[in-house]
Amino acid sequence: MNALIFLIGIIVSSFGVFIVPKNIKHSYTLLVSIIITLITSWFGLLVLINGDVIAFKIPVYFWTSNPEVVIDKLSAFFILVINFTVLSGLLYSKGYLQQFMLKKSKQSFSLHFFAFIWFHISMLLVLMLRDGVAFLMTWELMSLSSFILVIFNAETKSILKTGISYLVQMHVGFVFLLIAFIILNNTTGEMSFSALNNYFGTHSNIGLFLMFFTGFGIKAGFIPLHTWLPMAHPAAPSHVSGIMSGVMIKIGIYGILRVLTYVHTNTLWIGIFILIISLVSGLLGVMMAIMQHDLKKLLAYHSIENIGIIGIGIGLGMIGIATNQPLLALLGFTGGILHILNHSLFKSLLFFTSGSVYKMCHTNHIEDLGGLMKKMPQTAMLFLLGSLAICGLPPLNGFISEYIIYLGLFKGLNSGSMNISLMMIAAIVGLALIGGLAIFCFTKAFGVIFLGEARTDKTKDATEASFGMLFPLYMIALAIITIGLLPVVFVKPIFSMTSSLYNINIPTEITIFSNLQSISVIGGVFIITTLVILLVRQRLQQNKVVTIGDTWGCGYTAITSKHQYTATSYADNYGQLAQPILNIAKHMPEIAEEEIFPVERKFASHHEDTIYIKLIQRPVYWIMNSLRRLAVLQSGQIQHYILYAFLFIILIFILTFFKLI
Repeated sequence: MNALIFLIGIIVSSFGVFIVPKNIKHSYTLLVSIIITLITSWFGLLVLINGDVIAFKIPVYFWTSNPEVVIDKLSAFFILVINFTVLSGLLYSKGYLQQFMLKKSKQSFSLHFFAFIWFHISMLLVLMLRDGVAFLMTWELMSLSSFILVIFNAETKSILKTGISYLVQMHVGFVFLLIAFIILNNTTGEMSFSALNNYFGTHSNIGLFLMFFTGFGIKAGFIPLHTWLPMAHPAAPSHVSGIMSGVMIKIGIYGILRVLTYVHTNTLWIGIFILIISLVSGLLGVMMAIMQHDLKKLLAYHSIENIGIIGIGIGLGMIGIATNQPLLALLGFTGGILHILNHSLFKSLLFFTSGSVYKMCHTNHIEDLGGLMKKMPQTAMLFLLGSLAICGLPPLNGFISEYIIYLGLFKGLNSGSMNISLMMIAAIVGLALIGGLAIFCFTKAFGVIFLGEARTDKTKDATEASFGMLFPLYMIALAIITIGLLPVVFVKPIFSMTSSLYNINIPTEITIFSNLQSISVIGGVFIITTLVILLVRQRLQQNKVVTIGDTWGCGYTAITSKHQYTATSYADNYGQLAQPILNIAKHMPEIAEEEIFPVERKFASHHEDTIYIKLIQRPVYWIMNSLRRLAVLQSGQIQHYILYAFLFIILIFILTFFKLI
C-alpha cells in the first residue's frame, strides 16, 4: 500500500509542473526527481549491500492480477546508474535551457519537464516490473516520453521528422517484444519473465531469444538495428542526448541480460551470436564515427561502438557458461556490466560538454570551431577527460572495464577448442582496433574543436560555461577518476552480482583483485607525479616573465585559420582506406582542362549510412511511391466511391460463398 501511495503521489506531482511559474519549473522538476532518486536508490543500495531481493505487489483494482515489483541485484545496479545520470543531466539542463527561455513558451517547458519526469519514472519501472503487460506498458511509456524530449525543438522540420522516425522504430522494437511475450503466453499460460524459465527448459532457446534480442537490440543500438540512434541523439537537447545515450540505450542491454538469466540450452550459439554482432557493432560504430562532422552525431556513433564493447563482454560470459569456464564467464559479464556504468559516465560527460559548446557557439559542426580551449578551458579539460576515458586509457574508468574484458578474452584462449581460441584471437584484434580507432577519432575531435585557431566567427563570443553547468560535469569527472583509481571497490560487487545471477562459482585461484590493486597504485603514482611536475613548473615560472606569441609556423608566421587541419583533411587517408565499407561521398565541381584560372570552389564530404539507406530509406520511398500511384483512386467523384464499396461487398460475398473467410 505504501508503494501505491508513493506512485500516486509521484503521478500527481508530475502534473504540478503545468501549474508552477515558468521560472521555477526546473526547480520543481528537480525536487520531484530528487525524491524519486532518493527512494529508489535506497532500495537499490539495500539490495546490493544485503543481497536480498525486494518484492511486493502494487494493488491495481482494474488489473486481473496485481503487477509485482521485484528489485534484485541486476535491477538495483541499473537503478543507481540511471538515477545518477538523470540527476546530473537535470542539474546541467538548467544552464543549457537558458538559451531557450525567451524562445519557448511556458507550455513547451511544461511539456518538456513533464516528459522528463515520466522518462525517469518509466525507465525505473521497466527495471522493476516482471509482469509482461505491465512491462510493455512502461516500455511504451519510456518511448513516448523520450520522443517528446527529442522533439523539444519541433519548430525545425528535420527534428520533427527525426522524432517521428525514432518513434516508429521504437514501435518496431515494441512489436518484437510483444510477439515474444505472446509466444511465451501461448506456450506457458503466463506472460511474465518468470515464465521464461519454463519455456527455455522445454523448448529450443534460440528462436525466442532472438525475438527478445531484436526488440531489446533496437533500443540498445546494435548494428544493424541502430538506424534511429545517429539521428535522434543530435536532434535532442544535449542534456536529453546525454541521458538517452548514457542510460536509456542500456535498458536494451538490461533486457538482454534479464532474458539470459533464464536461458538453459544453446548457450554456446547464443554467446557466439552476441559476440559476433557486438564486434561488428563496435568496429563499424567507431569507423563511422571518425567520418562525422557533427559533434553529437560523432558521439552517437560512439554509443554504438560502446554497446558493442558491452556486448563483447556479455558474449564472453555466455561462452564461458557454455564451455564450463567460470572465470571466463565472470570476467566477461563483469567487464560488460562495469562498462555499462563507465559508458554512462563518460558519454554523458561528452554530450554535456558538447552542449556547452553548442550553447556558446550555436553550432555542432566541427569544421566551424577551433581554439576553444583559450575561451572555455574547463569545458575543454572535461571533454579531454571524457575522451581519454572513452578511449580506454589509464588511469580512468574505461580502461578498467576493457582490461577485464581483455583478461576474459585471453582466458578464453585456453578453452581447449581450436574454434573458440580462434574466435578469441579475432575478438582481441577487434577490440584492439576499436580502441585504436577511438583514439584517432577523439584526437581529431578534441584537436579541431579546442586547439589551434578559430575557423569561423562563430566562436568569437564564446565564454566559459556557468558554474551551474560545470558542477554536474565535475561530479561525473570525479566518478570517472574514482573508478579508475579504486576499481576493486566497484568490481567486487559486480563479481558477486554476476555469480548469483548466472549461478557461477567464483574460482579460488582468482588473481584479478590483486592486479586491480596494482593498477590503483600505478594510477595513483602517475597522477601524483603529474601534479608534482605541474607544481614544480609553476614554482619555477613564478619569478620569470612569461610571454605569449604565435604558434611556430614552420618559418612562415603569416598564417591564417585555413592553414590548419580540418576534420575532413585529418581523416582523409583513413577515409580512402575505409571507402569500400563506409560509402563516403565527396562533393566538388571538377576542374576542366581548359579552365586555366579555376574559379572558387567548395569541397564537402559526408558519410552515408548504407544500412540506414537500404533498411529504412529505400523501403520507405518505395511505400510512398506506391501510395502515390494508388492516389489515382481518389478521383473526388461520388460514383467512384460507391463503386468501390459495391466491389468490396461483392468480394466479401464471393469469399464467404467459398468459405474462405
